[in-house]
Amino acid sequence: MNIMKVEGHKAKIEYDPEIDMFRGEILGLNGGADFYGKTPGELRKEFKKSLNVFLNVCKEKGIEPYKDYSGKFNLRIPPNLHAEIAARAAAEGKSINQWVAETLDQIIQAH
Repeated sequence: MNIMKVEGHKAKIEYDPEIDMFRGEILGLNGGADFYGKTPGELRKEFKKSLNVFLNVCKEKGIEPYKDYSGKFNLRIPPNLHAEIAARAAAEGKSINQWVAETLDQIIQAH
């Protein structure tokens, strides 16, 4: 997956062969905001435009522009993976939740 970052916001970038352009979709918003461009420079420019339009419309309508994340989600994994995670967490003196959160954070920071 290709992620573009502009002013603290992130967008998923994909190539659309039907129109021979790149399409960006801004992530974490309470609605859809997308943009198109042929080059990275065009994408950044259109990203900013699309984000500004979205934020202005939300302000005009009194809508919260950003999704609210609770910090909780359910995860279904195979029992053998659950056992391995539990063992690694215990070996480090951590809860499964703490170990998984730290491991995911390390992965995100590396990218």
